[in-house]
Amino acid sequence: MRVRAIRGATQLKSDDSEEMASAVTELLADIFAKNGLTKESLISIFFTSTNDLVCDFPAAAARRLDLGDIPLMCAQEIPVAGSLPRVVRVMVHAHSELEHSQIKHVYARGAEVLRRDIAQ
Repeated sequence: MRVRAIRGATQLKSDDSEEMASAVTELLADIFAKNGLTKESLISIFFTSTNDLVCDFPAAAARRLDLGDIPLMCAQEIPVAGSLPRVVRVMVHAHSELEHSQIKHVYARGAEVLRRDIAQ
């Protein structure tokens, strides 16, 4: 099996714990479905969030998907002037037979503007 990294991002309307949970679980579920991933294929998930999101850790939402035994890590995104606010980014590392060109990176809820070149 190959190791692949799959990118994604979502934008929240406000700094709210329930919206964070909803947006992150939706994003992860979409990434998993579009790339044929199962819990057993996951290696780790790395999250970043912009510095205007302090309501909760994005990884806390992942635990709602029964991913508590998958290594999860959160960090703060570099605060670049003029960057898109209230964004959670994710990089999923997984075992997959997909070619690089077959990977479906997922950008949702307004975050599509971050990577128009690869957003689905």
